[in-house]
Amino acid sequence: MMGIEYEKIHACPNDCILYRKEFEKYDHFLKCKVSRYKRKNDDSSDDASTKGPHAKVFWYLSLISRLKRFFSNPNDAKNLRWHAGERKRDGKICHVVDSLQWKKIDSLFSNFGKESTNLRLRLVPDGMNPYGNLISKHTSWLVLFIIYNLSPWLCMKLKYIMLSMMISGPSQPGNDVDVYLSPMIDGLRMLWEGVDVLDAYYGEHFNMRAMLFCTINDFPAYGSLCGYTVKGHKACPICEDKTCYHQLKHGSKIVYLGHRKFLDRYLSCCNLRKAFNGKLENGVAPKPLTAEKVYQRQQNVVVIFGKKQKKGVVKNIWKKRSVFFELPY
Repeated sequence: MMGIEYEKIHACPNDCILYRKEFEKYDHFLKCKVSRYKRKNDDSSDDASTKGPHAKVFWYLSLISRLKRFFSNPNDAKNLRWHAGERKRDGKICHVVDSLQWKKIDSLFSNFGKESTNLRLRLVPDGMNPYGNLISKHTSWLVLFIIYNLSPWLCMKLKYIMLSMMISGPSQPGNDVDVYLSPMIDGLRMLWEGVDVLDAYYGEHFNMRAMLFCTINDFPAYGSLCGYTVKGHKACPICEDKTCYHQLKHGSKIVYLGHRKFLDRYLSCCNLRKAFNGKLENGVAPKPLTAEKVYQRQQNVVVIFGKKQKKGVVKNIWKKRSVFFELPY
């Protein structure tokens, strides 16, 4: 970690904004009116010399500087080309490069796919309690990047797993995570356009490009990133309004049954009654939403970020337009 650039960015305690760009010199956000600094209860002074420490800070590590460092090492620069020259091409899916998604990107963006130095990244966000105590009211939200151009025995090594940001606070960002992801989105835009990098393997400069290939996360994090309501009677993002649910009589919890239609109908479990809800299931599985359909559902959603902002009654199961739609691809 020594020598790696990082930036401490101040944030609104209510997750409304980041104090950067047009808000860089603000002392408080005009809507929630919460101070940018920690102050005592009897402190009403606006003098800069009497201001306390910042109320909320998160750490952002530049993705571009990390990738430049990899290409400055001849061995790493060679390993980052593994997907193009050293892998087996036997028609089997042994790596992400053999997937249909990889091939589709090559067909949509042919200029990007033909260059072996162009990188495809996986985003891994997740929250945790750093103190291991469930009673503790503190969480840390980590955002990691993994390079899919590497071989399977290298891409999951600790050396190549890049920490991009760490968000700490008394509560998880939830739906307001887009506020914190904005610096990362700016970096991904720059990487899509291209960054001048020295290739130590060939000893020459080239234009390095990278794209966000996919995200891998648990279901609550999925809801925070894509803006879907993953609780209640419509928690399935594929079925949406037709989600099969059952509310328990005594516990009042919601369980989700009726999803055997996604399995092969000839499997023995599809004919079981007692193991499920006492019924057979002969329905047809709906098709997953494409990116275009998700964008259509989200484009008219009005969202106000912030934990204590006044929000109207949300009738739409889509809570926001995901920040990933700001990427050009």
